[in-house]
Amino acid sequence: MSAVVAETSTKAPATLHDSISDALIEQIKQDGFGVLRGALSPEEVAEVNAEAVRLCRGDLGAVGIGREGDSAPVVGEDISDEDVLRRYLCIHMPHKVSQILADQLAQPRIVEVLTKVIGPNVKAMQSMLFMKSEGKPGQAWHQDEFFIPTRDRSLTATWIALDDATIENGCLWVLPGSHRRGVIYPDRDQDDPRFDCSIEAYDFPYRDEDAVPVEVPAGSAVIFNGYLLHRSLQNSGKHGFRRALANHYMSAESLLPWRKEERGHVAKWDYRDVVLVAGEDPYAYKGLEDVARPHVRPDGEGGCDR
Repeated sequence: MSAVVAETSTKAPATLHDSISDALIEQIKQDGFGVLRGALSPEEVAEVNAEAVRLCRGDLGAVGIGREGDSAPVVGEDISDEDVLRRYLCIHMPHKVSQILADQLAQPRIVEVLTKVIGPNVKAMQSMLFMKSEGKPGQAWHQDEFFIPTRDRSLTATWIALDDATIENGCLWVLPGSHRRGVIYPDRDQDDPRFDCSIEAYDFPYRDEDAVPVEVPAGSAVIFNGYLLHRSLQNSGKHGFRRALANHYMSAESLLPWRKEERGHVAKWDYRDVVLVAGEDPYAYKGLEDVARPHVRPDGEGGCDR
């Protein structure tokens, strides 16, 4: 098990970029991550947080437990909004039932960054809405590419803070430059109480002491490569929620061998429940699928969709 990272850090804080500059793009390419402050306005942050309440209350339709599980329990009107949110750690694919969250997949400032990092043609395949209330666990070291395999190393996440993200409430920690080799590191089960029950990446040439906390104000977007090693720790409970909206993107030129039930020849695996957010889709002739459903992460299950 990796050594404990204290909830303090001597590392320099992550650089916050106020514009979509060459410096931001270069940092994403070299360090594997960069932060765009003000990617969402305060009004947009408030709109997404209000939508999260409606989603958790079931106002937008039933949300399953697990990708094919039963519907989440009905929430009574006498329960406060905060207590409704505290029921959940993460809801996957909320853009499937929320137009507000679907619109955030193609948020113009973020798409502008993506086209500079990925290329002119960009598609999205996943959204995840994290509530992370007081005492909720983080997620152990992992790489998003482990969960969403791509062919061309173009997988890119945008992690949008819906509250000020701090060390105390469980912000992201990253290992700068850990994406460069393009290697998926070994994984193992872990039972560390600081983390949910997802796998832990290990045997990589970095120390916990090399990690940098990414403390950012609400509305900031942390944009990072799919091979970047990252994790988060528990919300200490001192300052309320650490909500975030995480979306995943890749080059539209690349096939996506993900969650395919009837896979056929390996060269043809291509998940088609995607949203084009920029440019053209070279595989538009295949049509689109509508297979993913919004769902609550079951107790004891962590990580992105496997």
